[in-house]
Amino acid sequence: MTSFWSWWVIILTVITFVGITWILLANRKRGEGTTDKTTGHAHDGIEEYDNPLPAWWFYMFVITIVWAIGYLIIYPGMGNYPGLIGWTQIGQHKAEVDAAEERYSEMRSRYLAMSVEEIAEDPAVLRMGMRLFGNNCAQCHGADGKGRYGFPNLTDNDWLWGGSPEAIKTTLVDGRRAAMPAWAGVLGDQGIAETTEYVLSLNGRSTDADMTAAGEQHYQTYCAACHGGDAKGNYLFGAPNLTNGIWLYGGNREQIAHSLRAGRNGVMPAFGDSLTEDKIHILAAYVYSLSN
Repeated sequence: MTSFWSWWVIILTVITFVGITWILLANRKRGEGTTDKTTGHAHDGIEEYDNPLPAWWFYMFVITIVWAIGYLIIYPGMGNYPGLIGWTQIGQHKAEVDAAEERYSEMRSRYLAMSVEEIAEDPAVLRMGMRLFGNNCAQCHGADGKGRYGFPNLTDNDWLWGGSPEAIKTTLVDGRRAAMPAWAGVLGDQGIAETTEYVLSLNGRSTDADMTAAGEQHYQTYCAACHGGDAKGNYLFGAPNLTNGIWLYGGNREQIAHSLRAGRNGVMPAFGDSLTEDKIHILAAYVYSLSN
């Protein structure tokens, strides 16, 4: 906060305190007993007498003002003034996180000594993994792990980079970056259409025979290096299997043609810097359990 806004907050706060205190004291009736004088307010024949607040009510107002002043001395609230104890939201959050880490680190370390397959059968681990998944992965893959357009389904055992525990952990630690190049400049519109027909034929779809034959030649020339000669995909490149009817960006004719024409670039962020080794181990077990 700049000095201007800091002083702005301080001055307005002080003016508010002074104003509230003045109103309270200026309207306090001194003396004892009640009077027959009214405030002039009347409704349905009911008039409001101009009597002082009960003493207990008045002193409660005084206590709240004193408490508020004490609070602003101890805690931050007056512009850039940090308060006597130096409390901050960030500091309290860090202290609570550190306390939780200390409390649960021993338990997570015990799980770290076990294999992913072993702990994937432990309900306590799966509950922890579900929370980690919800905080870090569900935004893209969905709360149920079934993915959505452009984000892989983690429950169907069809993996771009491999579904072994080791492969899953590597994906979590390092992230993944897929690169499907754009072929419009190489194949042209006719070549894109022909290659699309061939890819459709790999899934048993009805296609034009001549275009399919031409598309197969394009495929073997430009696509087989990543997807394999049999189009079953390749974990090394994150190249998907094109024969099983599972599509990350849609499998109709227009969607396949668009993928060929414009290319695709999928990014899985790395969590190696934001999650500890034991958390990644537990999260990997949960992801592994989704498809096993």
